[in-house]
Amino acid sequence: MSVFASLVERLADLLQPLFGASAAAAAIVLFTALVRLLVHPLSRAAARGQKARAELQPRIAELRRKHAKNPERLQRAVLELHAEEKVSPLSGCLPSLCQLPAFFLLYHLFSSSTIGGEANELLSHRLLAAPLGGRWSDALGDGGLLGGAGVVYVALFAVVAGVAAFSYRLTERSMAERPVLPAGDGEAVPGMGAITKVMPFMSFFTLVTVAVVPLAAALYVVTSTTWSVVERAVLHR
Repeated sequence: MSVFASLVERLADLLQPLFGASAAAAAIVLFTALVRLLVHPLSRAAARGQKARAELQPRIAELRRKHAKNPERLQRAVLELHAEEKVSPLSGCLPSLCQLPAFFLLYHLFSSSTIGGEANELLSHRLLAAPLGGRWSDALGDGGLLGGAGVVYVALFAVVAGVAAFSYRLTERSMAERPVLPAGDGEAVPGMGAITKVMPFMSFFTLVTVAVVPLAAALYVVTSTTWSVVERAVLHR
């Protein structure tokens, strides 16, 4: 934690001439961008994997028809098909999983009053009028929705809503271009209908995260989510 705090402080010092009192917030955005650059090769691999899995759908549908009465044999056959084509069903999860340590580091760093037995000086940093260690509930209690800190959160919510709306359109277009094939005899895969309806709305759940975590962690989430949607639009063209 001390090493990570020093890293954020040094980045903030470098950005101080450009961003003034909001340098630490800019440092978090820069740190997030660096993490996403490191994870980008995994994101490219995940995009290739998603395309490959979509191309396997007709063959998987045939396996479902063939082994409709034997779920265990169907599962083995699907796994064998993925292994044969060198397609990992879990490749799409890797970019998100690799980012979790960075998010939790920021969360704990800006939730702790002390670091290494000393006062956490990072808590004194702000994004305009909003403390980086504060939450939306703190902003509502200090000036309300239109107070200094409240306006910062309104701006963040607006960015998240815009990104989520763009992601919604991307997801709907992707699902229209690559519909999930029925399991056999025209019957849908069990549970897939509900998943199909929920998937386009997943990005809107980011609003809940932004509302409950410290502002520093919220900045990480907003920056990373925006990066993900833009990256997805580019990689899936």
